[in-house]
Amino acid sequence: MSEWQIGLVIAVSFFITVMIAPLFIPFLRRLKFGQSIRAEGPESHQQKSGTPTMGGLVFLLSIIITTLFFVQLFGSIGAETTLLLLVTIGFGLLGFLDDFIKVVMKRNLGLTSMQKLIGQIVISIVFYVIYAQHGLSTELSFGFFSIDLGILYALFVLFWLVGFSNAVNLTDGLDGLVSGTASVAFGAYAVIAWSQGLEETAIFAFAVVGAVIGFLVFNAYPAHVFMGDTGSLALGGAIAALSILTKFEFLLLLIGVVFVAETLSVILQVWSFKTRGKRIFRMSPLHHHFELGGWTEWRVVVTFWSVGVVAAAIGVWIGVWNS
Repeated sequence: MSEWQIGLVIAVSFFITVMIAPLFIPFLRRLKFGQSIRAEGPESHQQKSGTPTMGGLVFLLSIIITTLFFVQLFGSIGAETTLLLLVTIGFGLLGFLDDFIKVVMKRNLGLTSMQKLIGQIVISIVFYVIYAQHGLSTELSFGFFSIDLGILYALFVLFWLVGFSNAVNLTDGLDGLVSGTASVAFGAYAVIAWSQGLEETAIFAFAVVGAVIGFLVFNAYPAHVFMGDTGSLALGGAIAALSILTKFEFLLLLIGVVFVAETLSVILQVWSFKTRGKRIFRMSPLHHHFELGGWTEWRVVVTFWSVGVVAAAIGVWIGVWNS
Protein backbone atom coordinates (compact mmCIF):
# COMPACT_ATOMS: atom_id res chain seq x y z
CA MET A 1 0.00 0.00 0.00
CA SER A 2 1.70 3.17 -1.21
CA GLU A 3 1.55 6.70 0.16
CA TRP A 4 -0.74 7.88 -2.65
CA GLN A 5 -3.14 5.01 -1.94
CA ILE A 6 -3.22 6.02 1.72
CA GLY A 7 -4.00 9.59 0.70
CA LEU A 8 -6.76 8.35 -1.57
CA VAL A 9 -8.40 6.32 1.21
CA ILE A 10 -8.36 9.32 3.57
CA ALA A 11 -9.61 11.70 0.86
CA VAL A 12 -12.51 9.48 -0.22
CA SER A 13 -13.61 8.87 3.35
CA PHE A 14 -13.40 12.59 4.12
CA PHE A 15 -15.32 13.48 0.94
CA ILE A 16 -18.16 11.06 1.68
CA THR A 17 -18.59 12.48 5.17
CA VAL A 18 -18.61 16.15 4.13
CA MET A 19 -21.06 15.36 1.33
CA ILE A 20 -23.50 13.43 3.52
CA ALA A 21 -23.42 15.60 6.65
CA PRO A 22 -25.08 18.74 5.17
CA LEU A 23 -27.98 16.56 4.05
CA PHE A 24 -28.18 14.53 7.25
CA ILE A 25 -28.07 17.38 9.80
CA PRO A 26 -31.27 19.12 8.55
CA PHE A 27 -32.94 15.70 8.44
CA LEU A 28 -32.13 15.20 12.14
CA ARG A 29 -33.47 18.67 12.90
CA ARG A 30 -36.76 17.91 11.15
CA LEU A 31 -37.10 14.71 13.17
CA LYS A 32 -36.29 16.74 16.30
CA PHE A 33 -33.43 14.39 17.15
CA GLY A 34 -31.87 17.00 19.41
CA GLN A 35 -29.54 16.35 22.33
CA SER A 36 -30.92 16.79 25.84
CA ILE A 37 -28.35 18.29 28.18
CA ARG A 38 -28.09 16.84 31.68
CA ALA A 39 -29.02 19.37 34.36
CA GLU A 40 -26.04 18.41 36.54
CA GLY A 41 -23.55 19.33 33.82
CA PRO A 42 -21.88 22.75 33.44
CA GLU A 43 -24.48 25.52 33.16
CA SER A 44 -22.87 26.83 29.96
CA HIS A 45 -23.79 23.59 28.20
CA GLN A 46 -27.53 24.17 28.54
CA GLN A 47 -27.44 26.37 25.41
CA LYS A 48 -26.47 23.27 23.41
CA SER A 49 -29.81 21.62 24.10
CA GLY A 50 -31.52 20.72 20.85
CA THR A 51 -28.33 20.36 18.80
CA PRO A 52 -28.83 17.33 16.53
CA THR A 53 -27.24 14.13 17.78
CA MET A 54 -26.68 10.65 16.25
CA GLY A 55 -24.23 12.32 13.86
CA GLY A 56 -22.01 9.29 14.26
CA LEU A 57 -24.18 7.63 11.63
CA VAL A 58 -22.61 9.93 9.04
CA PHE A 59 -18.99 8.93 9.57
CA LEU A 60 -19.86 5.29 10.30
CA LEU A 61 -21.45 5.06 6.86
CA SER A 62 -18.37 6.65 5.33
CA ILE A 63 -16.04 4.25 7.17
CA ILE A 64 -17.98 1.19 6.05
CA ILE A 65 -18.23 2.25 2.39
CA THR A 66 -14.59 3.34 2.13
CA THR A 67 -13.21 0.27 3.91
CA LEU A 68 -15.17 -2.24 1.85
CA PHE A 69 -14.39 -0.48 -1.43
CA PHE A 70 -10.65 -0.18 -0.94
CA VAL A 71 -10.14 -3.58 0.69
CA GLN A 72 -11.83 -5.15 -2.33
CA LEU A 73 -9.90 -2.88 -4.71
CA PHE A 74 -6.48 -3.71 -3.26
CA GLY A 75 -7.18 -7.35 -2.34
CA SER A 76 -10.04 -9.22 -0.69
CA ILE A 77 -12.00 -9.05 2.55
CA GLY A 78 -10.39 -11.12 5.28
CA ALA A 79 -10.62 -11.68 9.01
CA GLU A 80 -9.24 -8.25 9.93
CA THR A 81 -11.90 -6.35 7.99
CA THR A 82 -14.63 -8.62 9.33
CA LEU A 83 -13.54 -8.10 12.93
CA LEU A 84 -13.09 -4.35 12.65
CA LEU A 85 -16.43 -3.77 10.96
CA LEU A 86 -18.15 -6.14 13.38
CA VAL A 87 -16.99 -4.11 16.36
CA THR A 88 -17.64 -0.75 14.70
CA ILE A 89 -21.14 -1.61 13.51
CA GLY A 90 -22.00 -3.57 16.65
CA PHE A 91 -21.05 -0.85 19.10
CA GLY A 92 -22.49 1.75 16.74
CA LEU A 93 -25.88 0.03 16.77
CA LEU A 94 -25.76 -0.23 20.55
CA GLY A 95 -25.00 3.49 20.75
CA PHE A 96 -27.77 4.26 18.26
CA LEU A 97 -30.26 2.42 20.45
CA ASP A 98 -29.04 4.42 23.44
CA ASP A 99 -29.37 7.70 21.53
CA PHE A 100 -32.79 6.75 20.17
CA ILE A 101 -34.12 6.11 23.66
CA LYS A 102 -32.75 9.48 24.81
CA VAL A 103 -34.06 11.69 22.03
CA VAL A 104 -37.23 9.90 20.90
CA MET A 105 -38.45 8.27 24.09
CA LYS A 106 -37.21 11.25 26.14
CA ARG A 107 -35.28 9.13 28.65
CA ASN A 108 -32.23 11.32 29.16
CA LEU A 109 -29.97 8.50 30.39
CA GLY A 110 -30.84 6.17 27.51
CA LEU A 111 -30.11 2.50 28.09
CA THR A 112 -29.48 1.47 31.67
CA SER A 113 -25.88 0.72 32.61
CA MET A 114 -26.65 -2.99 32.79
CA GLN A 115 -28.37 -3.07 29.39
CA LYS A 116 -25.43 -1.27 27.79
CA LEU A 117 -22.90 -3.55 29.50
CA ILE A 118 -24.69 -6.70 28.37
CA GLY A 119 -24.71 -5.43 24.78
CA GLN A 120 -21.01 -4.60 24.94
CA ILE A 121 -20.18 -8.02 26.39
CA VAL A 122 -22.14 -9.85 23.70
CA ILE A 123 -20.38 -7.95 20.89
CA SER A 124 -16.99 -8.56 22.52
CA ILE A 125 -17.65 -12.29 22.83
CA VAL A 126 -18.63 -12.53 19.16
CA PHE A 127 -15.44 -10.64 18.30
CA TYR A 128 -13.30 -13.11 20.24
CA VAL A 129 -15.04 -16.17 18.78
CA ILE A 130 -14.34 -15.00 15.22
CA TYR A 131 -10.82 -13.94 16.26
CA ALA A 132 -10.10 -17.40 17.69
CA GLN A 133 -11.64 -19.21 14.72
CA HIS A 134 -9.13 -17.52 12.42
CA GLY A 135 -6.25 -18.65 14.61
CA LEU A 136 -5.07 -15.14 15.43
CA SER A 137 -2.50 -14.63 18.17
CA THR A 138 -3.54 -14.86 21.82
CA GLU A 139 -0.22 -13.46 22.99
CA LEU A 140 -0.23 -10.33 25.09
CA SER A 141 2.85 -8.19 24.58
CA PHE A 142 4.53 -6.32 27.43
CA GLY A 143 7.22 -4.68 25.32
CA PHE A 144 10.33 -6.78 25.80
CA PHE A 145 8.42 -10.03 26.37
CA SER A 146 5.00 -11.53 25.71
CA ILE A 147 2.76 -14.12 27.32
CA ASP A 148 0.43 -16.47 25.48
CA LEU A 149 -2.81 -16.31 27.46
CA GLY A 150 -4.63 -18.91 25.42
CA ILE A 151 -8.33 -18.97 26.24
CA LEU A 152 -7.75 -16.36 28.95
CA TYR A 153 -7.10 -13.86 26.17
CA ALA A 154 -10.89 -13.79 25.81
CA LEU A 155 -11.14 -12.07 29.19
CA PHE A 156 -8.62 -9.47 28.11
CA VAL A 157 -10.52 -8.84 24.85
CA LEU A 158 -13.73 -8.44 26.82
CA PHE A 159 -12.18 -5.97 29.26
CA TRP A 160 -10.38 -4.03 26.51
CA LEU A 161 -13.31 -3.57 24.13
CA VAL A 162 -15.81 -2.73 26.85
CA GLY A 163 -13.35 -0.49 28.68
CA PHE A 164 -12.29 1.63 25.74
CA SER A 165 -15.76 1.92 24.24
CA ASN A 166 -16.84 3.43 27.55
CA ALA A 167 -13.68 5.55 27.81
CA VAL A 168 -14.27 7.26 24.47
CA ASN A 169 -17.94 7.64 25.35
CA LEU A 170 -17.00 9.46 28.58
CA THR A 171 -14.65 11.75 26.66
CA ASP A 172 -17.40 12.89 24.31
CA GLY A 173 -18.51 15.93 26.29
CA LEU A 174 -17.16 18.95 24.42
CA ASP A 175 -17.50 20.10 20.82
CA GLY A 176 -14.89 18.37 18.67
CA LEU A 177 -13.05 16.75 21.59
CA VAL A 178 -13.50 13.12 20.55
CA SER A 179 -13.41 13.90 16.82
CA GLY A 180 -9.96 15.45 17.17
CA THR A 181 -8.43 13.01 19.65
CA ALA A 182 -9.88 9.98 17.86
CA SER A 183 -8.58 11.04 14.44
CA VAL A 184 -5.08 11.35 15.95
CA ALA A 185 -5.27 8.00 17.77
CA PHE A 186 -6.57 6.16 14.70
CA GLY A 187 -3.90 7.84 12.61
CA ALA A 188 -1.23 6.48 14.95
CA TYR A 189 -2.53 2.92 14.69
CA ALA A 190 -2.96 3.32 10.93
CA VAL A 191 0.75 4.09 10.58
CA ILE A 192 1.67 1.18 12.85
CA ALA A 193 -0.56 -1.24 10.90
CA TRP A 194 0.91 0.02 7.62
CA SER A 195 4.46 -0.49 8.90
CA GLN A 196 3.52 -4.08 9.80
CA GLY A 197 2.11 -4.78 6.34
CA LEU A 198 -1.42 -5.22 7.72
CA GLU A 199 -3.13 -3.76 4.67
CA GLU A 200 -6.76 -4.41 5.61
CA THR A 201 -6.24 -3.03 9.10
CA ALA A 202 -4.42 0.04 7.76
CA ILE A 203 -7.16 0.76 5.20
CA PHE A 204 -9.80 0.67 7.91
CA ALA A 205 -7.79 2.92 10.23
CA PHE A 206 -7.03 5.48 7.51
CA ALA A 207 -10.71 5.42 6.49
CA VAL A 208 -11.65 6.29 10.07
CA VAL A 209 -9.15 9.17 10.06
CA GLY A 210 -10.67 10.71 6.92
CA ALA A 211 -14.26 10.17 8.05
CA VAL A 212 -13.78 11.61 11.53
CA ILE A 213 -11.84 14.65 10.27
CA GLY A 214 -14.71 15.23 7.84
CA PHE A 215 -17.13 15.04 10.75
CA LEU A 216 -14.99 17.49 12.71
CA VAL A 217 -15.86 20.15 10.10
CA PHE A 218 -19.40 20.10 11.52
CA ASN A 219 -18.59 19.02 15.09
CA ALA A 220 -15.92 21.61 15.99
CA TYR A 221 -16.95 24.43 18.31
CA PRO A 222 -19.67 25.58 18.00
CA ALA A 223 -20.95 22.16 16.98
CA HIS A 224 -23.73 21.85 14.41
CA VAL A 225 -24.12 18.17 15.25
CA PHE A 226 -23.02 15.72 17.95
CA MET A 227 -21.80 12.20 17.25
CA GLY A 228 -23.78 10.80 20.17
CA ASP A 229 -23.22 7.38 21.66
CA THR A 230 -23.71 6.09 18.12
CA GLY A 231 -20.30 7.47 17.21
CA SER A 232 -18.37 7.42 20.49
CA LEU A 233 -19.10 3.79 21.42
CA ALA A 234 -18.22 2.69 17.88
CA LEU A 235 -14.94 4.61 17.86
CA GLY A 236 -13.97 3.28 21.29
CA GLY A 237 -14.57 -0.32 20.33
CA ALA A 238 -12.80 0.14 17.00
CA ILE A 239 -9.62 1.65 18.47
CA ALA A 240 -9.43 -1.17 21.01
CA ALA A 241 -9.84 -3.72 18.20
CA LEU A 242 -7.05 -2.03 16.26
CA SER A 243 -4.70 -2.34 19.22
CA ILE A 244 -5.52 -6.05 19.42
CA LEU A 245 -5.01 -6.74 15.71
CA THR A 246 -1.69 -4.89 15.59
CA LYS A 247 -0.60 -6.69 18.82
CA PHE A 248 0.19 -3.37 20.46
CA GLU A 249 -2.59 -3.57 23.00
CA PHE A 250 -0.98 -1.72 25.88
CA LEU A 251 0.34 1.00 23.59
CA LEU A 252 -3.25 2.21 23.51
CA LEU A 253 -2.79 3.42 27.09
CA LEU A 254 -0.31 5.93 25.66
CA ILE A 255 -1.88 6.68 22.26
CA GLY A 256 -5.30 6.99 23.90
CA VAL A 257 -4.00 8.80 26.99
CA VAL A 258 -6.80 11.40 26.82
CA PHE A 259 -9.44 8.65 26.96
CA VAL A 260 -7.58 6.96 29.82
CA ALA A 261 -7.27 10.20 31.81
CA GLU A 262 -10.95 11.01 31.35
CA THR A 263 -11.96 7.56 32.59
CA LEU A 264 -9.60 7.63 35.56
CA SER A 265 -10.97 11.00 36.59
CA VAL A 266 -14.47 9.51 36.82
CA ILE A 267 -13.27 6.44 38.71
CA LEU A 268 -11.24 8.50 41.19
CA GLN A 269 -14.06 11.00 41.67
CA VAL A 270 -16.58 8.27 42.50
CA TRP A 271 -14.11 6.45 44.77
CA SER A 272 -13.17 9.60 46.66
CA PHE A 273 -16.75 10.73 47.16
CA LYS A 274 -17.91 7.32 48.36
CA THR A 275 -14.97 6.67 50.69
CA ARG A 276 -14.11 10.18 51.93
CA GLY A 277 -17.18 12.21 51.11
CA LYS A 278 -14.97 14.61 49.14
CA ARG A 279 -14.45 15.30 45.46
CA ILE A 280 -11.01 15.36 43.84
CA PHE A 281 -12.11 17.29 40.76
CA ARG A 282 -14.55 20.18 40.42
CA MET A 283 -16.53 17.88 38.14
CA SER A 284 -15.77 14.74 36.18
CA PRO A 285 -14.97 13.70 33.48
CA LEU A 286 -11.74 15.67 33.46
CA HIS A 287 -12.69 18.16 30.73
CA HIS A 288 -15.43 19.57 32.98
CA HIS A 289 -12.88 20.14 35.75
CA PHE A 290 -10.97 22.55 33.54
CA GLU A 291 -14.15 24.22 32.30
CA LEU A 292 -15.26 24.97 35.84
CA GLY A 293 -11.75 26.23 36.53
CA GLY A 294 -12.31 29.06 34.07
CA TRP A 295 -10.97 27.59 30.82
CA THR A 296 -13.01 28.18 27.69
CA GLU A 297 -14.37 25.11 25.97
CA TRP A 298 -12.14 25.70 22.96
CA ARG A 299 -9.03 25.97 25.17
CA VAL A 300 -9.81 22.66 26.86
CA VAL A 301 -10.37 20.94 23.51
CA VAL A 302 -7.19 22.28 21.88
CA THR A 303 -5.13 21.38 24.96
CA PHE A 304 -6.45 17.83 24.99
CA TRP A 305 -5.86 17.55 21.23
CA SER A 306 -2.27 18.67 21.76
CA VAL A 307 -1.70 16.09 24.48
CA GLY A 308 -3.15 13.44 22.17
CA VAL A 309 -0.85 14.45 19.30
CA VAL A 310 2.28 14.25 21.46
CA ALA A 311 1.25 10.90 22.94
CA ALA A 312 0.38 9.51 19.50
CA ALA A 313 3.72 10.62 18.05
CA ILE A 314 5.58 8.81 20.82
CA GLY A 315 3.33 5.79 20.35
CA VAL A 316 4.03 5.66 16.61
CA TRP A 317 7.77 5.84 17.25
CA ILE A 318 7.54 2.93 19.71
CA GLY A 319 5.21 0.92 17.49
CA VAL A 320 7.14 1.33 14.23
CA TRP A 321 10.50 0.76 15.96
CA ASN A 322 9.22 -2.52 17.40
CA SER A 323 7.40 -3.71 14.27
